Amino acid sequence: MAVSTKIIKGRIRSIGNTKKITKAMEMVDGAKMRKAVAAVLASRAYADLAWSMIFNLTAGVNEIANPLLQPRAEVKNILYVLFSSNRGLCGGYNSRVVAEAFQQSQRFNGYGATAHWLAVGKKAADAIVRSGRTLEAQFEKPERVATSADVMALSHLIINGFSDGTYDKVMIIYTDFVTPLVQQAKVKQLLPLEKNSDDTLGAAEEVFTDQPKPIQTRVKSAAIEYMFEPDPEIVLDQLLPRFIEVQLYQAMLESAASEHSARMIAMRNATDAAADMIDSLTLLFNQARQASITREIAEISGGKAALE
Repeated sequence: MAVSTKIIKGRIRSIGNTKKITKAMEMVDGAKMRKAVAAVLASRAYADLAWSMIFNLTAGVNEIANPLLQPRAEVKNILYVLFSSNRGLCGGYNSRVVAEAFQQSQRFNGYGATAHWLAVGKKAADAIVRSGRTLEAQFEKPERVATSADVMALSHLIINGFSDGTYDKVMIIYTDFVTPLVQQAKVKQLLPLEKNSDDTLGAAEEVFTDQPKPIQTRVKSAAIEYMFEPDPEIVLDQLLPRFIEVQLYQAMLESAASEHSARMIAMRNATDAAADMIDSLTLLFNQARQASITREIAEISGGKAALE
């Protein structure tokens, strides 16, 4: 049965309106992405150097000098901190983070470790609850460019939980911004502070089979000699919490830049798909109109022939 030209015109109009919306969203997220990427690039070098410097500082310090440096003899409780978006329409951005977190927790669960979940952003919180896992806390992810004040409460919860023994290990899972087209889910060990803890875990077995090693053997000797004044304990008590805040802040910035990039690309793909659908419907509309005109001409010719 031929499709009515009126129905086709209505579908073209509807898809055209959707195309305008996706195009506007693409432009808005493009502007947000540029601001987020600028913030990431402005802070990334500082965060990386701070992360490296903390291991140089602690290379010659006894790990007992600060509770954040003390590895647990047995890992029983692991806190997973997921960074996600508050809204959808950003492709596989949220699903990659959630899938990576659940995969890591399954590896540790095989060794009897209990997973604890904390979410930054509504989508991660919803995914954790839907999976039947217990969400211990949820922090709002700011829609604007984040500031260091946005991670203060999160940092205090993590540091206090690790210091009092509630958690034996703290992992953060976020999306690392590479390019506007490439964003990678990344797992980073935040606590205890260990060399190579910024690498994505490839095998959970290493955490449970290796005995805790002194920091002097875990970290290569620093090329720079540091002098602590008045003493290492006081200096580290002040520095280590600030370094944790810096890493959380950088993870939030990376996550925001990745979110806006993913949504911009998703909206661009949606706009292109809408344009293709409009082209196909326009062709169908022209064919239906041509068939209608041909049918009317045939009916007029038939009626004229009958009168003769």
